[in-house]
Amino acid sequence: MQVQPPNGAHEDADGLPPDQRILAIATVVLAVVIAVMDGSIANLALPSIAADLKATDADAIWIINSYQIAMAVCLLPLASLGEVIGYRRVYLTGLVLFTLSSLACAVSADMLQLSLARVMQGLGAAGILSVNTALIRFIYPTRLLGRAIGYNALVAGASTALGPTVAGFILHFASWHWLFLINIPLGLVSLLIGWKALPTNPLSNRKYDMKSALVCMLFIGLLLYTVDAVGHVQGWGVVLVCALATAASLFVLLKLQSTHAPMLPLDLLRIPLFALSIGTSFCSFAAQMATFVMLPFMLQNHLGMSAARAGLLLTAWPIAVALTGVVAGKLSDRMSSGLLGGIGLGIMCVGLLSLLSIDRATSDGTIGLLFAVCGLGFGLFQSPNNRTLISSAPRSRTGGASGMLGTARLTGQTLGASVVALMLTLYAQPYAMVLWCAAVLAGAACVVSLSRLRYHARAA
Repeated sequence: MQVQPPNGAHEDADGLPPDQRILAIATVVLAVVIAVMDGSIANLALPSIAADLKATDADAIWIINSYQIAMAVCLLPLASLGEVIGYRRVYLTGLVLFTLSSLACAVSADMLQLSLARVMQGLGAAGILSVNTALIRFIYPTRLLGRAIGYNALVAGASTALGPTVAGFILHFASWHWLFLINIPLGLVSLLIGWKALPTNPLSNRKYDMKSALVCMLFIGLLLYTVDAVGHVQGWGVVLVCALATAASLFVLLKLQSTHAPMLPLDLLRIPLFALSIGTSFCSFAAQMATFVMLPFMLQNHLGMSAARAGLLLTAWPIAVALTGVVAGKLSDRMSSGLLGGIGLGIMCVGLLSLLSIDRATSDGTIGLLFAVCGLGFGLFQSPNNRTLISSAPRSRTGGASGMLGTARLTGQTLGASVVALMLTLYAQPYAMVLWCAAVLAGAACVVSLSRLRYHARAA
């Protein structure tokens, strides 16, 4: 039996009434901010958490990867589940789990407990992020849908970059435990608003494909573990076994899943504009995450900065993302995302290479300016890219497109974090190597983005 929409909203209506729309988008934005930000908020505290819990720097990367992997593994199955039991129910359940597991993270006494708590937190975040774009489809009328998706992408992108800045502010006044405790009041507020205002969606008549969901989770988990195994230098034997298991699970999934509503919607990749947008998103988020995981180590361990000072300097990046993203969202109505993304990612690549010049003699103003250049480039790419990605998929496949968008982002971020773990293991001073790798990824994303121009031309 379907749950009736709150406050009299009808499932076939074109969006919610304006007053309810404001409340609904408020809970979506707030939950997305804390879920996405928690993927990067611990970055700045990694050195102090590693010291406090008596772990190595490379092991501390698991604080990032355990969250990212758990989230990525569950995105596609939960997006599919939302079509069967309702996006609202998946979203609110994920928000409850995220809030409770944040408390578990805060009271963890060793690296194992913290990593396991981060896994549960990642599961909750997956419930939020797997259906947030699909929920927006029922919150906003069709005429405002593109703008809403663009601003949602801006919020997600800015939140990723804003994590270290917020962490720097919190760490200036309190211990790293408060990085997770702060989620509890924010999560409760979002939950109360969402319970009142979020709409329901028409439910699919099909049964949930649990077998495909489990195999899909196995495939994504093995894929990301293989990437992480390379990063932590677990040996080519382990990597080879994981790679073979990943290929086998993909084969089983493709044979098992429904052709009508596939759990892993690879059929969407047959749409060239969608596939290229996914590729652009994957490479760019890998570049950004590699840089953001590495910069706290570079600024604190190599340049001798305090956590608060490092966090304040990193603020220039998210500010540039936010300001540029607003402009990019408006420009995307008149220009192709391929061109905007290509220009932005080219700027980001140059910005990353310019960070190689930073040393102890570099002024804070110069460092902040270089971070702003990187943020400007990323902001110019993010909103137009996600808007094109969602709009290039059929309307009936919005859920699958939303899941693929999140999966590409999280897979890219896991790759970026694994690159840092690999460099930390292989080199005593890995900072230059990480920046070179990030610049190469940004350059690759630039090339992929520009390759979309011919498809935009055909559409026009």
